[in-house]
Amino acid sequence: MTAIKGGPAAQLAGDEHWWKDHYEWLNQQGYQLRPRYRPGWRPSWLGIDRLGVEYEDGQFIRGAVLDATRASDGDVVVLKRINRLDHPYEEELTRYLSSGSLASDPRNHCIKLLDVLHPPDELNIVIFVLPLLLPFYIPYFVTFGEAVDFIQQVLEGLKFLHDNLIAHRDCMFMNIMLDPKPLYPNLFHPTDPARSRDWKGSSKHYSRTTHPVRYVIIDFGISRRYRPEDLPPCEPPIISADKSVPENQKGEPCNPFPTDVYLIGNLLREWFLQIYVDFGFIKPLVDDMVQNDPEKRPSMDVVVSHFEEITKSLSGWKLRSRLKMRSEWGVVRFFMSVAHVVRTATYILRRLDPIPACSKC
Repeated sequence: MTAIKGGPAAQLAGDEHWWKDHYEWLNQQGYQLRPRYRPGWRPSWLGIDRLGVEYEDGQFIRGAVLDATRASDGDVVVLKRINRLDHPYEEELTRYLSSGSLASDPRNHCIKLLDVLHPPDELNIVIFVLPLLLPFYIPYFVTFGEAVDFIQQVLEGLKFLHDNLIAHRDCMFMNIMLDPKPLYPNLFHPTDPARSRDWKGSSKHYSRTTHPVRYVIIDFGISRRYRPEDLPPCEPPIISADKSVPENQKGEPCNPFPTDVYLIGNLLREWFLQIYVDFGFIKPLVDDMVQNDPEKRPSMDVVVSHFEEITKSLSGWKLRSRLKMRSEWGVVRFFMSVAHVVRTATYILRRLDPIPACSKC
């Protein structure tokens, strides 16, 4: 097999060709892609005894999602290419959640649609222009208060959807994100949050306690909106990325609203109960949410109310305490705990709330 000159990053692959072919058109619409996708691009490291991974134009993203710079204000946004034949309801539902009074409702944690583009050569393709986001777990949670804030916002966001008769149907960990702007003053490179936008150094970020963030629910490709007369809905399950949903394994028609409750409950189980110690205060609620029988799971109204009572029972000391991973070594845990005591003292002196208050999100 012949080695690729300049390494694998020296050539575009897969969906990258689609973005390159639409570079000029996107530029005319006011969205500039990175230099890698410019027609006639030549890798900057060719002729140098270096690897493409060391250069900004050697960074690539495979798939239907790509970052761009918006010409009107210089903001970094995300372009998501959608085939209407595969996801016939996604555009309508995303527009609905981003319009009118719903868009300004503080309980609405759904991703905001900034623009919709229509490639002239493909009638069934639309491109969503969306905010640049990060997975909810980047950077790491530091305190119980930060985790409680996350849980409050996500439960509120899912309750908002259910209140508006929308079942998400795939609200697992990959579809819960955060707005990184408060945390990253100079943002980061879209392919690696640890690197600066120009790939010349490391990105810098604040903590969630000092710079509260807003969490966002994304991807409504298999979501459904129902009419009051359709309730309770009962239809064939759509297999989500979380394969553990009991009713989906049976393959029988079911109500998708309890499935959402399971998915969020399982997220809390896998990302908090199983990763960190001393999270037992949410275990009874999570156990209710992930019951095998969908009819025995609580509604989101009950879940939110229950978690509010749990939050009230937590002391300020508990909320300021450091989250400790089950995998931490004893020596590492000691030094991290010492550093946390110092950091917490500064937070108290600054009168920062133990549960971050995202009033400006």
